[in-house]
Amino acid sequence: MDLFAEQKRRNREGVQPLAVRMRPRTLDEFVGQEHFVGPGKLLRRMLQADRLTSAVFYGPPGSGKTTLAHVIARMTRAHFQQANAAAIGVKEVREILSEARERLETGGQRSVLFLDEIHRFNRAQQDTLLDDVENGVIILIGATTENPFFAVNSPLISRSQIFRFEPLNSEDIKRVVRRAVQDKERGFGSIPVVLADEAAEHWATLCDGDARRALTALEVAVLSQLAERPNEPVNIDQAVAVESIQGKALQYDRDGDAHYDTASALIKSIRGGDPDAAVYWLARMLEGGEDPRFIARRIVIAAAEDIGNADPQGLILAQAAADATNFIGLPECQLPLAQAAVYLACAPKSNAAAMAIWSAAEDVRAGRTVPVPVHLRDTHYPGSRRLGHGEDYQYPHDHPEGMVAQDYLGVDKVYYRPTERGAESSMAAHLHEFRALRSPAERTGGADESGEAQA
Repeated sequence: MDLFAEQKRRNREGVQPLAVRMRPRTLDEFVGQEHFVGPGKLLRRMLQADRLTSAVFYGPPGSGKTTLAHVIARMTRAHFQQANAAAIGVKEVREILSEARERLETGGQRSVLFLDEIHRFNRAQQDTLLDDVENGVIILIGATTENPFFAVNSPLISRSQIFRFEPLNSEDIKRVVRRAVQDKERGFGSIPVVLADEAAEHWATLCDGDARRALTALEVAVLSQLAERPNEPVNIDQAVAVESIQGKALQYDRDGDAHYDTASALIKSIRGGDPDAAVYWLARMLEGGEDPRFIARRIVIAAAEDIGNADPQGLILAQAAADATNFIGLPECQLPLAQAAVYLACAPKSNAAAMAIWSAAEDVRAGRTVPVPVHLRDTHYPGSRRLGHGEDYQYPHDHPEGMVAQDYLGVDKVYYRPTERGAESSMAAHLHEFRALRSPAERTGGADESGEAQA
């Protein structure tokens, strides 16, 4: 039997896809996540000392969570059991825990439970694990693509190490793919496969850090050519690589971390003055299926919070973009949203107005309520004058400069501190003039000699 026939026989008889067959068997074969499995790093030290504690593996698909669990199963002297939270219920969990207790009591052997997709367990189901995790009966390793601080019970989180898995970089992906090409036992090393550099680069780019997806593309490329030309070498060039992987799979969860993290990146890029980053994150959200109205709301908020009075036109443009988004919808609404994002990123920045309202709100919540000064109180109803309302109020329009030195708050407090950036500089000039009109002697409302308001 020739090598091609042998490879086809092995693929027919084996039900496991290439991505499963190529899972690393040791830590040295494991690719990526150097920040906690690299030499001298925490998880490697724990495994080498066989001192594993309960942990949560958190990260995107294809980053190695399940793979690392299989490596742990080979390394630990504890009994290792794997389950998927989507496939078992409380009854099965109780049976696993009961067996773990018996194993510990009779032979002193600890048990490791790898629970994939732990976020699919509700709060009550997760609570079933809590006592045995806390008492050391079982070592729990939960894997999830969701933020564990939202998806996993706080008591379990507090008893577990959190290991965040990052998407594999391009070099890691190419290393995984080339290993599969060369591996004679589990990969395609027993047949002549020629993988072009540009093909491996294409997969490394399009799989977005998902090693499983890159290996699946390799498997499609090889097996499709074997089926068509069973006795010829397999050549994988750029064209073959493009055909074997369909489109870029965006990792974007509208209800999870991607939603909040990408929105945060958009706002911080606008705040930081980088229009290129702002339009990239905007595009990422739109291509990921984000509701454009959510994006429009965030842009309006950014205009008020981060640009403020340094460029009041920013809020007008942002609101116009929001209105246009509601009016025209996708895909054209990307145009006004991009226009607003770019304008705001390039505009002068000031958060002085935002700081003013936050500071005033904090005083309202924490301090004594300041009564409205009598001269500012409402005078529209009969009898108000008898209460002294409006007495000694000075009408600013009656004064040459349209300003008058009178107390409007009742305490000596400054909330709005304008910058000298953009249009806000004119407001700073106005306030300098306004505050100069009010000498300390004219200020009322309980200020002491140091100028600090009395509580």
